[in-house]
Amino acid sequence: MSDSNKPPVWFWIVSVAALVWNIMGVMAYLGQAYTSVEDLEQMTQAQRELFEAQPAWVTAAFAIAVFGGTLGCIALLLRKKWAKPVFFISLLGILGQFVYGLFLSNTIEVYGNQAIFMPILVIVIGILLILLAKKGIQKEWLA
Repeated sequence: MSDSNKPPVWFWIVSVAALVWNIMGVMAYLGQAYTSVEDLEQMTQAQRELFEAQPAWVTAAFAIAVFGGTLGCIALLLRKKWAKPVFFISLLGILGQFVYGLFLSNTIEVYGNQAIFMPILVIVIGILLILLAKKGIQKEWLA
C-alpha cells in the first residue's frame, strides 16, 4: 500500500461517523441487555410483554449487529480489508434481528408504524458500509 493509495478525506469522515453510529448501537444494546426492573416498570404492559418474549437469538443477533459494525468501522480506520466480511456478518445480525421485529412479533402493533423506519435505516446503513469497504478494497485504500 503506497501513499498514492491514501483514502480521501470523505472516507475518514464517513468512517468516523459510522463508528459513532455503531457505538450508539452498542450503547442501545447494553441498555437493553441490562434493563432494570425500574426500566420495565416504565413500559406499557404491551411493551413489557414484547420485551420479555424476545428470544435469546434476537438478543444475540443484536449483539452481532452492533459489535460487528463497530469492529468493521475500526477496521476501516485501520485500513484493513477484513472490514468487508465483518460488515457482512454485522448485516446478517441486523437482518436476523429485524426479521423477528417486523415479521415474527407484534412490534408494529405495539409501537406503530414508526417501528418500521429504524430497521430500514439500519439495513441501508449496513449495506452502505459493505459497499464502502468494497470500494476501499478496489481502490486499494484497504489492505
